[in-house]
Amino acid sequence: MYDAYSMQPFSRTATPNKDWETENHDWYCFECHLPGEVLICDLCFRVYHSKCLSDEYRLRDSSSHWQCPVCRSIKKKNTNKQEMSTYLRFIVSRMKERAIDLNKKGKDSKHPMYRRLVHSAVDVPTIQEKVNEGKYRSYEEFKADAQLLLHNTVIFYGADSEQADIARMLYKDTCHELDELQLCKNCFYLSNARPDNWFCYPCIPNHELVWAKMKGFGFWPAKVMQKEDNQVDVRFFGHHHQRAWIPSENIQDITVNVHRLHVKRSMGWKKACDELELHQRFLREGRFWKSKNEDRGEEEAESSISSTSNEQLKVTQEPRAKKGRRNQSVEPKKEEPEPETEAVSSSQEIPALPQPIEKVSVSTQTKKLSASSPRMLHRSTQTTSDGVCQSMCHDKYTKIFNDFKDRMKSDHKRETERVVREALEKVRSPHSVSVLFPLGIVRESFPVAV
Repeated sequence: MYDAYSMQPFSRTATPNKDWETENHDWYCFECHLPGEVLICDLCFRVYHSKCLSDEYRLRDSSSHWQCPVCRSIKKKNTNKQEMSTYLRFIVSRMKERAIDLNKKGKDSKHPMYRRLVHSAVDVPTIQEKVNEGKYRSYEEFKADAQLLLHNTVIFYGADSEQADIARMLYKDTCHELDELQLCKNCFYLSNARPDNWFCYPCIPNHELVWAKMKGFGFWPAKVMQKEDNQVDVRFFGHHHQRAWIPSENIQDITVNVHRLHVKRSMGWKKACDELELHQRFLREGRFWKSKNEDRGEEEAESSISSTSNEQLKVTQEPRAKKGRRNQSVEPKKEEPEPETEAVSSSQEIPALPQPIEKVSVSTQTKKLSASSPRMLHRSTQTTSDGVCQSMCHDKYTKIFNDFKDRMKSDHKRETERVVREALEKVRSPHSVSVLFPLGIVRESFPVAV
C-alpha cells in the first residue's frame, strides 16, 4: 500500500534532519515525487531536483537564494480576487465530482505513517474552502494545490496505485479547465452559467466568425477559439456547440456568400444560422452579457455544473424531427447530421480527433442546462409526484383487472352449473337418452322407442 521511498529529508546541502516533525520542507521532489538531493525553496515548503527543473528555474549560484517555480509564478500575477473566485467555483465543483472515486478509497490522514510521508496535507474540501474564503491570490496558486493533491497521493499510495491514476486524471482535468479559462474568460463563464442564448453573447475581444467544414460534412457557422500552425480550433453554432480542430483550407470567412458553399440546408443547419444571426445582432447592438450575480455562492455554480454534466452523460442521440428551436415552428423532416464531434464539457473540452457526434435538441438543452437551483428543486419534486401518480395508476388498474377476473370466474361457474343442470334434466327425461362428456357438454341426443 505504501511506497518504499526513503524517510530521510534532504536539504540543499544534503544534510538530513532527524526530527521530521519539525522539518519545514517536503522530503520529496514536487515534480517527480521522488527523494534525493534537492533544492529547497526560500519561500515555501516545496523542494525540487535540479534535473527536474527547466533552465530558467535552475540555481545559478550555490550561494544565492532560490525560489521554486510555483512561488515565482504566483508573484507574477495580479488578479481580481472576486472575479477569480467566481471562475474557480466552477472548477472546484467539477473537481468534487471527479474526486468521488478518490474519496471512496477512504481517508488515511489519521494513519500513523501519513505524517511521516506527507508533509503538507490537502484535499478537495480544503481547496473548496479556500476558494469560498477568497484565499487564492492567483490561478497558479490554485493549480499548485491541485498538484499538491497529486503529489501526496503518489507518495502515500505509490506511483502505480489506482488512487494515483485517479489523482493524475483529476490534476490533468483541472489544468485543462484553467487553460480554457485563460483562453477566453467570457466563454468559460457563459458555458458554465448557461443563461438563455449564452452562445450568442459576444466575448471581449470578439471571436472571429467563419464557415468551417469537417470531413464528411458541409460548411457550418462557427467561432474561432485559437489557431495553431495549419489548424484552427473552432466551436460550432447550433445544437451542442461542439469543438473541433479544422484544417485551415476548410475555413471560409463568414462574409462568403452561402450560395458559393453549396451547403445542404437541413433543419440543424438552419438552427445554427439562426443562432449566428442572433449573435451578429448582439454584436451590432453592442449587447454583452453582464451578470449581476457573477459572484454568487458555490451552490448555484455547483448545481449548474451538475446539470451540465448529467445532461451530457444522458444524451446519446437526438430525437428526429421531434423538437425544434424554441418559439419556432418546424416541419418534421429528415435532418442531416450536424458536423459536430463528441460531446464536450461545459468548459469547452477540445476533442483530439473529429468523430461522429452525439446530438441534442437545442430547446431541450437550453431548457435543462439554464435551469437555476429553484427550477432543479421543482424538477426533483415533480419527479417524485410522477412516481406517486404512477403508483396510484398501477393500483387502480390492478383492482379493475382483478374485479374483471372475478366476474369472469363467476360467469363461467354459473354457465357450467346451468349446462350440468340441463344435462341432468335430459337424462331424467323418459323420452330421450343423452350422451354426456366429462366437461358437462351435451354432444348428442336421440329418441328411444317405448
